[in-house]
Amino acid sequence: MRKLLLLIVAGLAVGALFGHLMMSVPGYWLIRVGDTSVQTSFWFGLVLLLGAFILVHFALRLLTGIIRPVGRFRTWNARARNRRASKRTVRGLVALTEGRFKRAERTLAGAAEDSSTPMVNYLSAALAAHYQGHHERSQEHLNQAQLSTDGADTAVGLMQAQLMIDRQQPEEALAILNRLDQKLPNHPQVLKMLKQVYLSVSDWEGLRHLVPRLVAKKLITQQEREQLEFKAYRELIVFEAANPANIERVRGLWADMPDYLRGNTELIVLYVEALLQANEEAIAERLLSQSLDTHWDARLVKRFGLLGVDAARQLTRAEKWLQERPNDPELLLSCGRLSLRTGQWEKALEYFEASQRQRPSGEVCAELARLYASLGEHNKSQLYYRHSVEMMAQSLPSLPQPSDASDSDGPGKADKKRR
Repeated sequence: MRKLLLLIVAGLAVGALFGHLMMSVPGYWLIRVGDTSVQTSFWFGLVLLLGAFILVHFALRLLTGIIRPVGRFRTWNARARNRRASKRTVRGLVALTEGRFKRAERTLAGAAEDSSTPMVNYLSAALAAHYQGHHERSQEHLNQAQLSTDGADTAVGLMQAQLMIDRQQPEEALAILNRLDQKLPNHPQVLKMLKQVYLSVSDWEGLRHLVPRLVAKKLITQQEREQLEFKAYRELIVFEAANPANIERVRGLWADMPDYLRGNTELIVLYVEALLQANEEAIAERLLSQSLDTHWDARLVKRFGLLGVDAARQLTRAEKWLQERPNDPELLLSCGRLSLRTGQWEKALEYFEASQRQRPSGEVCAELARLYASLGEHNKSQLYYRHSVEMMAQSLPSLPQPSDASDSDGPGKADKKRR
C-alpha cells in the first residue's frame, strides 16, 4: 500500500513537472512534404515520437521471435549432421584399419561434407582407394582434401608422395618432396621421406647433402649417419672414378668427406685406385703412407707394395715398418715385391719365404714359384706351384670328382656298360 502511494505521488510530481514545462517552454513541429504540411505542438510531437519508437521496438522484438526458431533449428540440424558424420568417420577409419577398403572409402568420402575435419576424411578415403588400386580416384580424393581445408598443401603433398613411393614411382615422389622441401625447409617428415626416396633412386649426391640436415634435426642415430655417409661417398667415388677425367671431382669428394670417413680402409683403397687410374701415383703413395702411419691395415699394406713409384724409397719405408712389425705376413710380401722391383732377388726370396712361414698363402707360393723359375731352380719352382694350386683348391666348393665315383653305380661305369 505504501509503495502504491509512493508511485502515485511520483507520477503526480512527474506530471506536474511536464505540465509546467509544457506551459513554460512553448514550441511546435512543422513537417512539410511537397504541398502537404503538418504542424503540431512541440510536446505533442515529442509524445508521438516516443510512441513510434516504442512501437518499432516491439515490432522488431516480435520479428526476432519469429526468425530465431528457424535459426535455432538450422543450428541444431547442422550439429546433428556433424555428429552423424563423426560417427560415420569413425566407422570408416575402423574399416580402413581392418582392411575393408571399399567400405572405408565409401563411408569416409560420404561423411566428408558434414564432417568438422573433411581433410581427414578425404585423405583417408584416398588411402583406401589407393589400396584398392584405384589410383585416379585416389587422386580425386586428394584434390578434394586440398580444396576442403586452407593450408592443406603440406598434408596432401606428404600423402601423395607416400602413395607414389608405395606405387614404386620414386621419381614422382621425389619431385613432390623437393617442392615441399623448398616451401618448408627442414620439415621432419619431408626429410625422412627424402632419405627414403634418395636411397630408392640411388641419388647419392642428394643423400650426402641431406645427411647433415637429418643429423641437425636428430632424425637419425650416429650409427645410421655413418652408414648413410659411407654408402653415399663410396658410390659417388666409384661412379666418378670410372672416368679418369673426373679425378678433380673425386678429389672434391675426398675433401668434402667427414674426417672419420677418411680413415675408412675401403674408401682409402677406392680413392687410391682412382688416383692411379689418373696417373697420380705420387699422391697415392703419400696417402697410403700417411694412412698406414695412423692405422695399420693389411689391404693398405698390400696395395702399397703394388705401387709403381720409387721402389727404392718405398722399400726403405716398408723396412722401417718391418722393424715394428717383423712378423707381419702382408708387409713381408710387400717387401718381397718391392725387392723384386729393385732387382734384389735374394732379398725378395727371403721376404717371400718369411711371409710363407708366418702365414702360408697361395699368392706367396705363386710369387716364390715364379721367382725360382726365373732363377733356374725348376724343382723348387714346381714345388711352390703345386703348393699354390693346393691352397687354391682348398677354397673351391666341394664337388664330386671322377675318382670319387662309385664302382657299382657311378656314371662313368654305367656308360661303359651301355657301350
